[in-house]
Amino acid sequence: MFNVSVWGSLELHIYPDAPAVVRALAPDEPVILNRKAAASRAARFFAEKFPGKSLYAVKANPSPDLLRVLWDAGITHYDVASIAEVRLVRATLPEAVLCFMHPVKTASAITEAYKVHGVRTFSLDTQEELEKILGATSDDAGNLAEDLRLCVRLRVSSEYSELSLASKFGIDLADAAPLLQATRQVADWLGICFHVGSQAMTPFAYVQALERVRAAIVDAAVTVDIIDVGGGFPSIYPGMEPPPLEDFFGAIHRASESLPISYSSELWCEPGRALCAEYNSLIVRVEKRRGDELYINDGAYGALFDAAHVGWRFPVKCLNAGRQGGEAEFSFYGPTCDDADYMKGPFTLPADIAAGDYIEIGMLGAYGAAMRTAFNGFGQGEVVEASDEPMASQYLGNRRDPRVSDNVVSLR
Repeated sequence: MFNVSVWGSLELHIYPDAPAVVRALAPDEPVILNRKAAASRAARFFAEKFPGKSLYAVKANPSPDLLRVLWDAGITHYDVASIAEVRLVRATLPEAVLCFMHPVKTASAITEAYKVHGVRTFSLDTQEELEKILGATSDDAGNLAEDLRLCVRLRVSSEYSELSLASKFGIDLADAAPLLQATRQVADWLGICFHVGSQAMTPFAYVQALERVRAAIVDAAVTVDIIDVGGGFPSIYPGMEPPPLEDFFGAIHRASESLPISYSSELWCEPGRALCAEYNSLIVRVEKRRGDELYINDGAYGALFDAAHVGWRFPVKCLNAGRQGGEAEFSFYGPTCDDADYMKGPFTLPADIAAGDYIEIGMLGAYGAAMRTAFNGFGQGEVVEASDEPMASQYLGNRRDPRVSDNVVSLR
């Protein structure tokens, strides 16, 4: 169930920035700030600069408002991972192209996606899933569908990413050839897809994965119509400043151009975090201070799931003027009665921060919305729109020139 009542379609008042929200509302509950311009800018960047087709990974943030922003900025294809996401995107964007990219699906979900919602692209990583897709999309007479676009997911390394996605899905290279050959026999389009993990910190992650794709194509001796490099495109967080995205796009383009595929093959990607991280930030209030621990009114069961469970460090700033005495590092406790509602950080804030102060937590558009629960009765909050810039951005044009980044040799 998506919290669209919290993160979705609302008439939003536009504030110039987070301090203005605090001055106007003095909120008791967390407040979510949407920055539509930031999401639109990210979408245009991918639509115009990625050397292929960009599919938004809906799981990162399923807000209908965000989906419409991305559509208006040029994102026409959407990576959906459940029948609920299929229904949501189809209802929000009737003309969008939906790609069901979860490798393990129920037969009923496949049938509804194909016969009701017009989905033609599905991923798989086993012979059993291939047979399930074929059975679920057959007509009443048992005739196989002739318009399927089937992407075989290949297991690749996540060693260059902050969060691994290498264990759960993907067929090993050694076992891929028979599945690729079987899929080729029944697919109108055959694709190979993979995922290098979330927050890839170097373009080499994709180069290495595409070398594995090359080996799979050669071993199977099949014609491939789609190369899908998945997600993993990074955003900027404290302690994690990746190379410019142009470096990633350039490396992917060069590596894919050398694959043994036809000139008419399509190159796809599935950005999630990179399209929505800058869309949201969160205003929280300090309810108590205990040494270097701050008790705040959102946490592990709310929008800060990643801060608690995977140790993600989000940028933070105190919204109260007049704080003095330098900075210090803090950890957070959330509002629930659970000890696991804890975020180690460290989060750098004014050393004299105190109960009653407000904090903005930035770059929360990815996964904060999708992970939020109502555990202990917490999790509600107002949604407003802000017109200022996010705390960090890959898209402002003020990052290093890609020609002199760590991954490209300068010619000057």
